[in-house]
Amino acid sequence: MVSASNTTHIGHIDCPGGGQVWVDNDILYIGHMRPPSGTTLVDISDPRNPRKICTIPVPPGWHSHKVRAQNGLMIINHERFGQEGPADFGGGIAIYDVSDPTKPEPISKWLTSGKGVHRYDFDGRYAYISPTAEGFVGNIVMILDLIDPKNPVEVGRWWIPGQNIGAGEVYPWENYVSPRCHHPLRMGDRLYVSYWHHGMFILDISDMTKPRAIAHVNTSPSFPHPTHTCLPIPQPLKGRDIMVVADEDVAKLRPHAPSFAWVYDITDETNPLSIATFQVPGLDPDGAPQPPMTGCHQPSERFDGTVIPFAWFAQGLRLVDFADPFAPKEVGHFMPDPPEGAERASSNDVTIDDRGLIYLIDRVRGVDIIETTAF
Repeated sequence: MVSASNTTHIGHIDCPGGGQVWVDNDILYIGHMRPPSGTTLVDISDPRNPRKICTIPVPPGWHSHKVRAQNGLMIINHERFGQEGPADFGGGIAIYDVSDPTKPEPISKWLTSGKGVHRYDFDGRYAYISPTAEGFVGNIVMILDLIDPKNPVEVGRWWIPGQNIGAGEVYPWENYVSPRCHHPLRMGDRLYVSYWHHGMFILDISDMTKPRAIAHVNTSPSFPHPTHTCLPIPQPLKGRDIMVVADEDVAKLRPHAPSFAWVYDITDETNPLSIATFQVPGLDPDGAPQPPMTGCHQPSERFDGTVIPFAWFAQGLRLVDFADPFAPKEVGHFMPDPPEGAERASSNDVTIDDRGLIYLIDRVRGVDIIETTAF
């Protein structure tokens, strides 16, 4: 392991196949990429001695690699992962009562047609999801009301015109990648939506029944990485409204140098302007193509202040300070050891808790728990 002077490794959780991590009330929730492990709950009240308390399995051919928990509810996704296993398991989201995290109790399952749900946001009542849906090509945006978790209700949906071929819309992307809503994130009455190789959108959801697009930018034709996450900063930076956008270093339209993070000025939210980028120093010396999963993946969606932790695939944890959004800079890092049999790390997701501890998950190695003085 390689650490900067301001990061210290204090614990590890062995959980191969990790996809996503989330913390709520001293419980670490881990979503797994590969079945039969679905979701693991870990007691982190003593972060130096984490203790697994339960795992919820999924059948072959499905995974539940994303997880959110709040107000005693846990939401996990169900998404097709291969062709084996029971087709009737169905894609969607499963909702659990985790008031006793040692004994998660299933409440309901909301089903969608097709492959299922990929990423989502959850604010304790509403879930902002990216499901496949009957009649549509690719994933779309959908808002579910979980005020009665036994009976989730669709509130609204949005898609790029042309996706709804079931309603007779003309599909214009025969010579391009299919549209795919990847990840909606809410702040206020806006959704900040990544749409893979169709870029990113800002949606007005002041009327949740009728989400309305107010901005769109797509960098994929020039920088052929898919748009993964659009993360708005809650407070102004240097008097400007700022959004950080992570491109994922996979599924490129053509061989290319590693993906990176963009910084957008959204003070005029109808006209997002790129004002900076961030790449791990030294990672891209000459613009030459490098193997997939070398560059950027995912920022922590939970952060405080101006320093955002990133899972940077083969580059581990990177702590990036956006206090000056025109010149973001790295202020710390942690490089986990490559898992046994692997040549490099595969850092997939990262989050923090209210103690400022960082939880970094590797697709093979598991979760590393890290202290930092960078915040």
